[in-house]
Amino acid sequence: MDSVWPNQPLTRCKWLPRLAAVILATEKPTSHEGRACRGQPGGGVGGPNHFPLFAVAERDRAPRKRNTVTTRTTSDIPATPADVTPEWLSATLGKNGTEVVVSTVGLVPVGTGQTGSTYRATVTYSANPSSLPTTFVIKLPSQDPEVRGKVGIAYRSEHGFYSELAESARVPIPKVYHCDTAGEGYDFVLVMEDLAPAVQGDEVAGCSVRAAELAAEAIAGLHAQFWCDPAIAVFPHVVIPKATPEVAKGVGDGIRMATDIALREFGSRLSEQDCRTLDEAARLTPAWLQLAPERFSVLHGDFRLNNVLFAPDESWISVVDWQSTTIGLPARDLSYFIVSGLMPDVRVQAERDLVGVYHRALLAQGVQGYDLETCWRDYRLGVMQLNLIATLGYAFTSTPTHRSEDMMHTLFTRSCRAIRDLRTLELIRELSV
Repeated sequence: MDSVWPNQPLTRCKWLPRLAAVILATEKPTSHEGRACRGQPGGGVGGPNHFPLFAVAERDRAPRKRNTVTTRTTSDIPATPADVTPEWLSATLGKNGTEVVVSTVGLVPVGTGQTGSTYRATVTYSANPSSLPTTFVIKLPSQDPEVRGKVGIAYRSEHGFYSELAESARVPIPKVYHCDTAGEGYDFVLVMEDLAPAVQGDEVAGCSVRAAELAAEAIAGLHAQFWCDPAIAVFPHVVIPKATPEVAKGVGDGIRMATDIALREFGSRLSEQDCRTLDEAARLTPAWLQLAPERFSVLHGDFRLNNVLFAPDESWISVVDWQSTTIGLPARDLSYFIVSGLMPDVRVQAERDLVGVYHRALLAQGVQGYDLETCWRDYRLGVMQLNLIATLGYAFTSTPTHRSEDMMHTLFTRSCRAIRDLRTLELIRELSV
């Protein structure tokens, strides 16, 4: 594939449509033609006739009756918070012939997302026969037209996860009442359970080892459910599909350009050693993406503290923001969370044990033929996921804030140190020979 990248430098946000074009132009299905949909005879993703390429013990793949998601495509999608009216919410929540009448709805912004706008909705009812809650979380596209015009692929990814994978994904997520998209994905809405008093994690502050254990167990449930399922290998609704040489080259070109932007605009805040690590990691990204192709699953893709809600006593978590779903080496999610979420010195002491927690959870959910040392090697490779998302995230953020700059500094420095600590670049070269 010819490179789509120009020779002249690009400013942040200018490269993203080109990266999307490269990925979307690679060969992947756009429908499920020829495969039965989930829940119908004949299989589909996780269906009775799937044949895992990697040995997985037989296990119950029956969908959980947790989420009832509207998946119709319609133009009746609120574009702004003002469009979330009592009438719209009444129609949205009134399913299966049940009349729901919302009297009032009030929205307050929550979260710090760069690609979407999230609100807590407080509602009152005139009729509520199903005893629906009085608060919801509602996610709309970014209210910045420039951002919104570039991230339709992310909205399609989240809609694809909730409409086709969420029911059977063994990962804790909020209950979803409604998810809809239209056009090329630029119109999007998600209505889900409000899990307050659960709180969002914070990368800058870091987390406890106990919180990382919960995350390792949770993400193992997602990976085990779709472990090396051939239907998942071609699942179309992801931001980055399973790497082919063309996909690897396209993403590699994008990372090279994003890294150039990050080093030019942010490099003064990093050490020379970290700048060299970022540069070298970008050059090895195409080779890294194509390693261990025999092991794959659905990845959250952006599995970090900001996208996890924690119970105040850390007794449970819930994973949110499925706008970066990917097909690839499963341990990339684990590495991303551990490296971004733990203080580096804590990470060095705890990471072997946390890989063990993740590995035991995989085995408990049916994965076979995957030994602990291979899992550790995959973890070492997986730390590149943080570098991937951090560089793309920095180049994408058109109007950085002090908060986002502090977070990016945290992600860059922790990523670079982990890459060096774990000798990840040396491992990539060794395995690429």
